[in-house]
Amino acid sequence: MQYRHLYYFVKIVEAGSFSQASRTIHVAQPALSQQIAELEASLGVPLLQRSARGVRPTVAGEKLYEEASSILRKLENLPGLVRSSVGDVEGLVGLGMPASLSTTLVGPFIAQCRAKYPKITLKFIDGDSEFLREEVEKSRLDLALAFEDEFFPVVLRQPLFRQNHYLISSRHSAHAMAGSTISLEDVAKIPLVLPGPLNARRIVIDRTFADAGLSLNLAAEAVTVSSELSAVRSGAASTILNLGDMSGFSLNDFAEPMLIEPTFHLTCCIIWSNEFPLTLAAENAKKLLIDFLKAHIHATKRPGAVWLA
Repeated sequence: MQYRHLYYFVKIVEAGSFSQASRTIHVAQPALSQQIAELEASLGVPLLQRSARGVRPTVAGEKLYEEASSILRKLENLPGLVRSSVGDVEGLVGLGMPASLSTTLVGPFIAQCRAKYPKITLKFIDGDSEFLREEVEKSRLDLALAFEDEFFPVVLRQPLFRQNHYLISSRHSAHAMAGSTISLEDVAKIPLVLPGPLNARRIVIDRTFADAGLSLNLAAEAVTVSSELSAVRSGAASTILNLGDMSGFSLNDFAEPMLIEPTFHLTCCIIWSNEFPLTLAAENAKKLLIDFLKAHIHATKRPGAVWLA
């Protein structure tokens, strides 16, 4: 088994097809097929399932992908680790953020990181908190920001801020001008569009209402926050959200947000692997990100956010 076997295999899995991987890494498709055949022969198991729609890893392929992508990332970081020991901090740092934060924070954080650590290269991935935590667990990300309702022992974390939740409604909703706060009982009467049941926000919403002996008036479920807010803006339903989670929408598009009382919250944490130590570049990026977030929350007076760290 050679480095090239692992590299080509990871790129094919990520691309979802031999043809797309061929275009991405500029290697002829027959050569890729030969390398994967050699890899499967050396391991004695099939690694990819081929279909008209592309390829996907087998069970064995999924395990190989997890391990191989971690190995490749360590090799990619090795030059930076060596050079950082005798000069400026250098290296690639994989950083994940929920879309609710990345839409406003990625650009300013890149600028600040470049100013302080010009030889650190940031690689951003966005997604929901559950996905980002899995990427950290599998060592495909060095760091991630995640909103959590409960702590998972498989990663290390530092809680940063607590975020309360608001009812977001259309300007034309009958309850839009009711006031700056709203009770759980009144929210339970309003049709809602919410994320699916495995989402951290949905979990804490479901538990909060169940503990109060209330049932949600669920009109629809949405995969993305932007879909939720599109439905809300049209007047089809309201949603429960933190005010930093507007995914490119302006608060001016909606009625005045109402803080739900009694309040309930998610905690934004910075998380990293408990199995592999952070590189010097990732450690410095982590410290910079914490300082950056603290300054951002205080400067913007982010509604419903309480700094903890």
